[in-house]
Amino acid sequence: MSKSEGMSEFFHKGKPFFAVVFIQFGFAGMDILSKVALNEGMSNYVFVVYRHAVATLVMAPFAILLDRKTRPKMTRPIFFKIMMLALLEPVIDQNLYFMGLKATTATFAAAMSNVLPAITFVMACILRVEKLNLKSIHSQAKVLGTVTTVAGAMVMTLMKGPILELFWTKGRTYHEVATSGVDLHHSLKGAFMITVGCVSWSGFMILQSITLKSYPSEISLTAWICLMGTIEGGILALIMERGNPAAWAIKWDTTLMATVYTGIVCSGLAYYIQGLVMRVKGPVFVTAFSPLCMIIVAVMGSIILAEQMYLGRVIGAIVIVAGLYLVVWGLSKDTKLPSVPIDEKIIALEEQMPGKECEESHYHKVITVKASDGVASV
Repeated sequence: MSKSEGMSEFFHKGKPFFAVVFIQFGFAGMDILSKVALNEGMSNYVFVVYRHAVATLVMAPFAILLDRKTRPKMTRPIFFKIMMLALLEPVIDQNLYFMGLKATTATFAAAMSNVLPAITFVMACILRVEKLNLKSIHSQAKVLGTVTTVAGAMVMTLMKGPILELFWTKGRTYHEVATSGVDLHHSLKGAFMITVGCVSWSGFMILQSITLKSYPSEISLTAWICLMGTIEGGILALIMERGNPAAWAIKWDTTLMATVYTGIVCSGLAYYIQGLVMRVKGPVFVTAFSPLCMIIVAVMGSIILAEQMYLGRVIGAIVIVAGLYLVVWGLSKDTKLPSVPIDEKIIALEEQMPGKECEESHYHKVITVKASDGVASV
């Protein structure tokens, strides 16, 4: 194999990994921008509506142009699934997540979201979307890796330890962004909302992987989810913000930036990319990388905002990476047996026969074809 062929194979096999890491970078930016927009008084209900309206405007033209010849026929069961997808993620999950984010901090919200891989893994096993055989070392690796990833996230959240002085933070003023500014009541309230949102998000991921089997068109499905999310979220926003028309006002500031960014990157592109990856790797693979978001936020916060980097965060990050390795290894090895064409099966069976029987089998095959006008034998 030449060097160019080896690099081509590397990038081909690495596409799913690059894709999910890109999604996590996008979510890391969302946490920061969304927190700023919500702190400036933007309604989370209106934010969700505008976000998916932007995503619809961006994704719909691509769906119309690129999927016009390959788009499957829309049926009632598929449309019902799309309505459920829009309800689970754009409406329930995002509103609860943003409400929890408003009640706590971006760091706390990112930390609580790390229960997502465990919830998705359990739900996928219950619904038999993910294979699980505890006697298999590969399934054991998936279970251990999921638990390890969540444990690392909790270590990163709860354990501080001594402050690490990094070369890019020397001589700079630190900014403490822990939850010290948030009281216990708001922390518990925010944690509950974010956890329920994660359950809804896990359901969305699994239902999306199921829907793609009957509607294998990622761009069109993304556009439909964003459109229905805008409609369903708009109904909820009209109810929750009734008598408050000022909530719908948007200014040329961080709120507009957050709306456009989250709409394009975290809704349009994220739904589409994770749909592509899930058709190959499954929903557990996609959500297994969600703890990377917290690592990205911590590193970016340390470099850009000079936030304090604790030893506990570094240890937690190492544990997360180890857990991710176990999950990815288990998923890569726990694959389905390849299907064998029927001609190859016949040849294999004939090779197992004694010589005389094999020769006779070539001359004494009877093929019966049933037709409406009779039966023919060859």
